[in-house]
Amino acid sequence: MSDDHDAAGAMSFIFEAGVLKRAARTGWWFAGVKHPETIAEHSFRTALIGMMLAAMEGADPARVSMLCVLHDTQETRITDIPHIAKRYLTAQPNTAVTADQVAACPPAVADVITAAVAEYEAGDTLEAIIARDADKLECLVQAVEYRHQGIDNVQRWIDSSRAALKTASAHRLADAALTGQPLAWLTPSRTPGP
Repeated sequence: MSDDHDAAGAMSFIFEAGVLKRAARTGWWFAGVKHPETIAEHSFRTALIGMMLAAMEGADPARVSMLCVLHDTQETRITDIPHIAKRYLTAQPNTAVTADQVAACPPAVADVITAAVAEYEAGDTLEAIIARDADKLECLVQAVEYRHQGIDNVQRWIDSSRAALKTASAHRLADAALTGQPLAWLTPSRTPGP
């Protein structure tokens, strides 16, 4: 019975996390984006960016990726609260939301998830600093992509994201994003043959 209960608790969190595949990142509505990316789409690319930043900064890529995957899981319960709304609303800390989300999970699972979220929220470890940079850098990259799609009102997201970056590698990637073309990868580079 205990194993089935543990599995059901873990599956409950997995089902809940699936909501993030449908939940929009709401701040982009203010910029005029009618169909912004979902929280899960944001978290996926944040994890990729985090893995790369970790490699560039000499940190643990797997740990950073995990922190990035979990950094917005609380938004199933509190939604993606736009920055302007935070002036008027007070949400429970992400650590408290996470504790509720994983309460029915097997203890080993709950411990891993709550420790990762607490590490991210504290922001003290190199991995947490890099994960936070990945979150901000992903927002900056998304703003650049939206700008290339014709959404002009994204500069405030670029500026605030860039100002929040801590690591040298994140600043280098931000510079590359701001000077790059989002679809340049579609044009194959010419390499001389043998």
